[in-house]
Amino acid sequence: MKNYLKLMRVHHYLKNVLIFLPLVFSQNLFNIDLLSKTIFGFFSFSILSSIVYVINDIQDVEKDRRHSTKCKRPIASGAVSIKEAYVLAVFIAIVGIAFNYLACGLNIKAWLFVIMYVGFNFAYSMGFKNMPIMDITILVSGFLFRVLYGSAITSINVSNWLYLTVIAMSFYLGLGKRRNELKTEGSKSRKVLKYYNHDFLDKNMYMCLGLTIVFYSLWCVDPTTIERYPQNNLVWTVPLVMIICMKYSLNVEGESDGDPVSVLLKDKFLIALTLLYIIIVLLIIYV
Repeated sequence: MKNYLKLMRVHHYLKNVLIFLPLVFSQNLFNIDLLSKTIFGFFSFSILSSIVYVINDIQDVEKDRRHSTKCKRPIASGAVSIKEAYVLAVFIAIVGIAFNYLACGLNIKAWLFVIMYVGFNFAYSMGFKNMPIMDITILVSGFLFRVLYGSAITSINVSNWLYLTVIAMSFYLGLGKRRNELKTEGSKSRKVLKYYNHDFLDKNMYMCLGLTIVFYSLWCVDPTTIERYPQNNLVWTVPLVMIICMKYSLNVEGESDGDPVSVLLKDKFLIALTLLYIIIVLLIIYV
C-alpha cells in the first residue's frame, strides 16, 4: 500500500487546497452544501491528478532508472510493476469520476476543467515537457484549473486579480523548479533543460514573484474587495505575504530540488508562516 500511495504522489494533494479558494474568499466556508461539494471536488481532483503521475512514471520508467533520485520511485525501483500501475490507474480513475459526480453532478463547466487538466497533463507527459516555456505553462495551467474548478462546482465568481495572482505565483514556482533542477542535476536530467540557463530562469522567476505580490496587493485594495470586507484589513496581510515569499525564495536558493510541496513541508518556519497567514485571513473574513 505504501508504494501505491507513493506512486500516486499523495503529498502533492496539498496543491489542491486551491480548490477551496473561491469558497473561502466568498465567505461561504460554513455553507454546508457548498463545503461538501468542495470537499468531494478536492478528493476528485486529487485522485484524478494521481492518474497523471502514474502514467508519467510508466512513460519515464527507463529514464528514471538512470536518475540519481528518481530511480527510487515505485515503478523504476521495481516495487510496483507496470501492469499493477495500469490497474491502479483504472481503479483511481473510476473512484475519481465517482467523487466528481458527487461534487458537481452533471455540471458541464466543472467536468470540462477536470478533463482539460488531465488532458493538458497527458500532453505534457507525451512530449510537451520537452518544449521550452510550454512545459512550464502546462504546469501553471494546473494551478489555474484548480481555482477554476473550485469556482465551477460552487458557482462562485473569483476576482480577476486573484486569478492573476495564482498565475504569476504558479509561473514563479514552475521557473523555480526548473532552476533548481538545472542547478542540482544539470541539463542531462531533463531534455528541456538544455534550452534554459540560470540567468533566464532567475530573471523571469523573480519577475513573476514581484507580479504575484503586486496582483495580490491590487486585489486587497480593489473596491469590490473593500466592499465585501469593509474594514479593509486585508491590505495588512501584504507584508506577511512578502515575508512568506522571501522565506520560500531563500529555500529555493539553497539546496532544495525546487518542488513547491517539498520546499514547504521541509521547513517548519515556512509552514508556521503559512498557517499564520491562513488564520489571519480567516479572522478578517469571518469575524
